Amino acid sequence: MVIKNVSLDIVCGITSKIPDTGRPEVAFAGKSNVGKSSLINGLMNRKALARTSAQPGKTQTINFYNINEAMYLVDLPGYGYAKVSAAEKEKWGKMIEGYLHESKELRAVFLLVDIRHKPSANDKQMYDWICHNGYEPVIIATKLDKLKRSQVAKSLKEIRTGLGLPKDGKILPFSAETKQGRDEIWALIDELTGLVEPAATED
Repeated sequence: MVIKNVSLDIVCGITSKIPDTGRPEVAFAGKSNVGKSSLINGLMNRKALARTSAQPGKTQTINFYNINEAMYLVDLPGYGYAKVSAAEKEKWGKMIEGYLHESKELRAVFLLVDIRHKPSANDKQMYDWICHNGYEPVIIATKLDKLKRSQVAKSLKEIRTGLGLPKDGKILPFSAETKQGRDEIWALIDELTGLVEPAATED
């Protein structure tokens, strides 16, 4: 997709009603320090629209980014390292679950994991939970530039095994530094949202 304009249109807090945007949505979930804001900024070709933070767990709302007035990238609150109470985490969980159940336009959920590590118990729990809520998450393996090329295949296999992905489950490696994987992610988003531009036909 060619990015012409992007904006943060809607911010949902714990008490907000899930909006009916009328446009296709794809959502991004991941641990608080996995590079979710960097991925979303990379996809939008913006340096700092999605706020990156040195303090994990800063995203405490569901943020809807309008892309070209055609679709939304939806940033879900991070999980794992946020220094908040169990009660607060439970509220976030209910908020995310409410979104997964109530969104009329959600086409896919992307789950981010760090390519350098085997999936944590939190990652596995989130994967199973998204599946339980009716979506088969697409895995994005972040921080690809931090790994030697010779280690990538082994790491991807460990992620597949650790999460219990089906054989046809998708894993897309991505680097926020080099933007490697960006085009592949957009191609899949275009396909999942039905926004693929038709190929030019010869007269």
